[in-house]
Amino acid sequence: MNEMPPLRTTNFCDACSIRNRAICADLDNDEIGLLNGIGRRRRVSAGEQILWEGDEAILVANVIEGVLKLSTQTAEGKEQILGLVYPSDFLGRPFGQTTPYGVEALTDAHICVFERKDFDRFAREHPRLEHKLLERTLGELDRTRRWMLLLGRMNAEEKVASFLLEMGERLGTKTADGAIVIALPLSRQQMADVLGLTIETVSRQLTRLKKDGAIELPSRREVVLIDTGALEARAG
Repeated sequence: MNEMPPLRTTNFCDACSIRNRAICADLDNDEIGLLNGIGRRRRVSAGEQILWEGDEAILVANVIEGVLKLSTQTAEGKEQILGLVYPSDFLGRPFGQTTPYGVEALTDAHICVFERKDFDRFAREHPRLEHKLLERTLGELDRTRRWMLLLGRMNAEEKVASFLLEMGERLGTKTADGAIVIALPLSRQQMADVLGLTIETVSRQLTRLKKDGAIELPSRREVVLIDTGALEARAG
């Protein structure tokens, strides 16, 4: 199947659902117009590879919709997941020559793509964007450290509880009674792959959390966080 080329539009920044949370949030209308001129929207399918570790850094992107994974290859040739990215997160390496990690869409996704050289030039000419990039880079470093702790030192209960708390923070909707509803973008098998567990272990941990009253499971693709305090205690 031939991939449709990304489309350039004249007003996608104005209608962008993550504009107030993305790296371009501090730009004024004139700057947004200039950034709009070098960006393109692109839809990608679940399982599609967007960036390859070690390749020339040609593109950078804002995530508008969907969840993607960052990964690297170990010396043994195995995949090591470095983390997940969500709407408003930034992908790629500005001012870099090579891509430091692979990026694959875990769900259907919508991204705003920039040629890296064009984006680098724009960032140098607009210090507010450079400052935002620095903030994002430091935040990404913190998230990577937490992720490596999750994968390397936590047990299954701690992993699942931490994962649900992160999903609630990034994708959840709070109800009037304080519960947090998450429309899960991942299947149980994808959750297991991301956390380095088996699907049976993930299912067992979710069932235990439900039995203890910390969560509800209305369907296989929906989780309601009832007691975030209990989840935080289980996450260690």
